[in-house]
Amino acid sequence: QDQLVESGGGLVQAGGSLRLSCAASGRIFSSYTMGWFRQTPGKAREFVASIQWSGLSTSYAVSVKGRFTISRDNAKNTVYLQMNSLQPEDTAVYYCNRHPPVLGYWGQGTQVTVSS
Repeated sequence: QDQLVESGGGLVQAGGSLRLSCAASGRIFSSYTMGWFRQTPGKAREFVASIQWSGLSTSYAVSVKGRFTISRDNAKNTVYLQMNSLQPEDTAVYYCNRHPPVLGYWGQGTQVTVSS
């Protein structure tokens, strides 16, 4: 079954860190650029970071550059998002998907809440 399962979210104080994981089925993951996205209530889902299949090329939203790091383990069909120096404005539900995203592949996401 084609699915994406995000995990690793939680409640953290400002300045703290979290590491998100996204496990994907092979058909979704293999040979594709993968990305992380986030959404807050009332706002559109926004791009956070992406990583090419090789892992050699990454891209970040301006708001997270220098604080977040995306990586992937192709043997495990898993993509990660290391989030450091978290701020209250990073509070959101975080999702992974191919980049550009495929509508039918959105999972449940994982909630990240950063307290001030």
